[in-house]
Amino acid sequence: MNNSESEEETVQLTHGAGGRAMGELIENHVLKTFTNKTAGEIGLDQLDDGATIDLPAEGTLVLTTDSHVVNPLFFPGGDIGKLAVCGTVNDLAVMGADPVALTSSLVMEEGFPISKLNRVLTSMEESSTESGVPIVTGDTKVLEKGDMDGIAINTAGIGLAKEPINDAGMNPGDKIILTGKIGDHGMAIMQYREGLSFRTELKSDIAPLNELLKRARKSGNITAMKDPTRGGVAAALNEMAEKSDLGLTIQEELVPIKEAVSGIAELIGISPYEVANEGKAIITAAKESAREVVEGLKSHPLGRDARIIGEVNQEWTGKVIMETEIGGRRFLEAPLGDPVPRIC
Repeated sequence: MNNSESEEETVQLTHGAGGRAMGELIENHVLKTFTNKTAGEIGLDQLDDGATIDLPAEGTLVLTTDSHVVNPLFFPGGDIGKLAVCGTVNDLAVMGADPVALTSSLVMEEGFPISKLNRVLTSMEESSTESGVPIVTGDTKVLEKGDMDGIAINTAGIGLAKEPINDAGMNPGDKIILTGKIGDHGMAIMQYREGLSFRTELKSDIAPLNELLKRARKSGNITAMKDPTRGGVAAALNEMAEKSDLGLTIQEELVPIKEAVSGIAELIGISPYEVANEGKAIITAAKESAREVVEGLKSHPLGRDARIIGEVNQEWTGKVIMETEIGGRRFLEAPLGDPVPRIC
């Protein structure tokens, strides 16, 4: 075996140049991995300049886009591919939309291993299949070595909502619901990056939330939703309070947090309220139907730890108040910046 045969196959500049090499990369890796290619007359397998989509019902079109630059690319519980698909699906879901289709744009560094690319593509396909949302069109670009770090993925998504839900539609008296335990994603990446040992190895909570939140919508009167990604629950709650000009009161003892998350957070001096989640949602629901919403969430595996954690009020407009376990009160501030950079 000569040296060229023993070297690992990598992405080259020609793979992003639009010629035969790019066509071979797409044919041999992208199309062979993405099996759910068509959501209309023209889909990914036609390799046209775009895709046509047969919309399944009348409603309001919801559009979102996001770019993903997580480091490391692969971590316990997920990777950049799963993150890209689930993150965009979830952005649609928290707006009350049923996701219909996704786009995917890959930007890679020259020399990026083809084996890693295949892992990322496989993860995207698995997440697309799990959520039931096909990737219908995309793009590939390659930058010279040193111009970027490995790979970045941009995904966009469209969905249909009968009644769109924003993140500031709550009313005084509404209950605040959390769909599960917080801090898993950010702390799992931090634990992995820093090589920290704990009794339990954390895994990211990345998951598509569209089916979970559909059950929630059917269970009761939901007034607002938001996914607490960058900046965590603290940032999301403060944004909801500021935009609605209402106050949010949270009971600390009701917020579910894993012991491992709390332990690592204390060890490195980061609040679990300020780190990203990729498989959780914050929901406000009318007081009279909040319990039904929680029960609807609990009927799905991703919502088994759902619970009411607080209430919307007019006492502290634009602020989030934490009622502590010892009976005190304090402001839950949004973080100044991202305490765990490059996590999504």
